[in-house]
Amino acid sequence: MKVILTVIGVGFWSIRRIQVKKERHSHALQLMNEMIKSESTYKYQNNGQLPGNLEHQYSGRLLPPSTPPLTDDQQVVQLNLETNGGRSSPTDQLQNQNEKQKDAKEKGSVKLETPILVAAKMGILEMVQKILDTFPVAIQDLDSSGKNVLMLAAENRQTTVFNYLAEKKLPEFVFHQFDDQGNTILHLAAMIGELLPWVIPGAALQMQWEIKWYKHVKHSVPPLSFAHNNIKGETPRQIFTQTHRKLVKEGTKWLIKTSESCSVIAALIATVAFATSATVPGGLNEDTGHPILENKTAFSVFSITSLVALTLSVTSLVFFLSIITSRCQERDFKLTLPRKLLLGLSSLFASIVAMLVSFCAGHTFILREKLSYAAVPIYGVACIPVAFFAVVQLQLYYDLLWSTIIKVPLRSYKAFHY
Repeated sequence: MKVILTVIGVGFWSIRRIQVKKERHSHALQLMNEMIKSESTYKYQNNGQLPGNLEHQYSGRLLPPSTPPLTDDQQVVQLNLETNGGRSSPTDQLQNQNEKQKDAKEKGSVKLETPILVAAKMGILEMVQKILDTFPVAIQDLDSSGKNVLMLAAENRQTTVFNYLAEKKLPEFVFHQFDDQGNTILHLAAMIGELLPWVIPGAALQMQWEIKWYKHVKHSVPPLSFAHNNIKGETPRQIFTQTHRKLVKEGTKWLIKTSESCSVIAALIATVAFATSATVPGGLNEDTGHPILENKTAFSVFSITSLVALTLSVTSLVFFLSIITSRCQERDFKLTLPRKLLLGLSSLFASIVAMLVSFCAGHTFILREKLSYAAVPIYGVACIPVAFFAVVQLQLYYDLLWSTIIKVPLRSYKAFHY
């Protein structure tokens, strides 16, 4: 549709928006290069001779308090020099203490991260490349949970960043890093949050891409890097099954509902196609028993297309019924169920086209003597249902085809939740 709008001149504003976005991206890239180049106080500049500011050096870590916390039995008495030089009441002291503890908890809950960790989480490949080229030691950065840049890329489904880091010759310790819960890279790739990263309709296709992402991460890292259980004793496979139960349930419900709706249409087309194929236009010759119009081209087209419509409608009905009666297990979402739905929709669409062609071919015998000039507009109107069905189902059909062909899903920035 964008190509058609561009050709007729209406898509100019879409091209203009793309140009503005490209210019903004180019300016952001230039600004990033200048900021990294001029950053002389970055923590990797410390050569280890001077301890420096520990709070600055380990801003992503929690520092121990300078004084021990007060116990509940201690009675704190302090002079209130700001208010009349008197002593503060025990109620004020307790309130101030609670406020300090609350502020400390809020500060401790903030997860401070270095720029490369934020860039990996958000999928900014250019920034990750530039920082690693300028400061190779940045690969050792960890966030407050103990996750490195590769683990964050796997957890947040950032395909481009993860592929770049996996193909890059990184030290072995990067692949064997654990977070504070004992999770490895594959543990984090197996987890799924409430907000899904893949912009694709249908929970079944979401589940398909989740399986593909899990398999991709598993085959991209060394085997020994994920042969480990976390603190709770859970394997990556167990975490994947536990966190994806809701998605499997929703995907099963969506597939069955879609298959039931399409199977009704396929059954109707099969019924009409069977009745049409059993009808002989013009009747039969009483002497020979052959069709009277058997030498006509339109009759041959009618006979073939009616049979094709019947065959394809029954085929699509079989595919949809196989989905409805399927067990819909977790592994079936990777290839079996999406392929059945794709073949069922393809057969259904082809059967509708064949049925309309058969109708038009049989209708030519009625209009061949009278109103022959009106045949083309009538056949054009008859094609409207096919065009409408194609427009409505085109996006779903494209998503099914794309999700089946693609080996590694790509993260869409339309689903950015930061």
